[in-house]
Amino acid sequence: MPAPTNRTPSGAWSLRRPASESVLRTARRLAVNLRAGPAGPGVPSALRDLRRLLDVDAVGISDLSGSLQWSGRSKAEPDAVTSVADVLHTETRSGRPPLVAMPLLVQDELAGVLVIDGEVRMSAVREATAWVEDALEHGRLEHSAELAAQSELRALRAEISPHFMYNAMTVIGSLVRSDPERSHELMLDFAEFIRYGLARHRDYTTVSDEFHAIETYLALQRAVLGERLRVQIRVAPEVLAVAIPYLVLQPLVENAVRHGMEPRFTPGSEGVGTVQVRGEAEGNDLVISVEDDGVGMDPAHAEAILAGHGPADSVGLANVDRRLRSVYGAWYGLVVETAEGAGTRVVVRVPRFHPGVVPS
Repeated sequence: MPAPTNRTPSGAWSLRRPASESVLRTARRLAVNLRAGPAGPGVPSALRDLRRLLDVDAVGISDLSGSLQWSGRSKAEPDAVTSVADVLHTETRSGRPPLVAMPLLVQDELAGVLVIDGEVRMSAVREATAWVEDALEHGRLEHSAELAAQSELRALRAEISPHFMYNAMTVIGSLVRSDPERSHELMLDFAEFIRYGLARHRDYTTVSDEFHAIETYLALQRAVLGERLRVQIRVAPEVLAVAIPYLVLQPLVENAVRHGMEPRFTPGSEGVGTVQVRGEAEGNDLVISVEDDGVGMDPAHAEAILAGHGPADSVGLANVDRRLRSVYGAWYGLVVETAEGAGTRVVVRVPRFHPGVVPS
């Protein structure tokens, strides 16, 4: 059987395709190869795919600088350079086949120019342009999502309570003379806590590192709050090496102490409270819970916080919830169980193994 062709006997563009599977693979590769933009490292591969799909002599692409990358040999490269300049100036099409330059519009903004050199129908040119625009837009959205995730992580770092830091340093300073050894231990804990909380270029860490960070945080909080704060931490050995997003647990524990326990510790009160943190495996899932027996809250208020509509000092829970859903999907995130006067329990359930989630 002869191989299917993209041209009719007269040489015009045909709607026949090599195979539907091949076209789908090409579309997928375009999305991958153009995610970094019209000047990214995947552009040569994307141009080769387009040239073969259109069965033309050459396909080129330019970013806003006007610099062209080609696949194939263009017989009219000087004219193509002029056409690209025209498109960059007017943001409209220049020419018709066999040499046509098309503006690439991403979110209604000019992102580059696609040049096609060869005998091809204009409808095919428009379709190829739409493919490239979709791929570029997808890449831009992915980049925006990454920037948003980084911004949320910076927000979590910035949310480390200045009030807590001041109190911790005050307690450490008060022990310098009366208990220098204890002061030295707490200073090392404080330095370790700050180092971990402000670490850069970390997307994922291990359960072991996250639990170590919250143990350090709670040790400092106990130094500040004294025996009024009780702490229970239990983590199953089989989950210590599980990878999870960086800085997920500390905001939950800090929320339990600041908003659950501290309101109970009014001046002159003799109340005590407990924060419990547990990590264990349930089948293929990792389940971590942070529970306090503090003041609790109205469930509607908890729902508003997770939706990002809470007070300015409660962004931690919403950020953690969004990051978990972004990494693992909509089925994952935080579950908050609470009622006024009944304490609060926050549950994190994520897969123990997930593609791309690797400690850095």
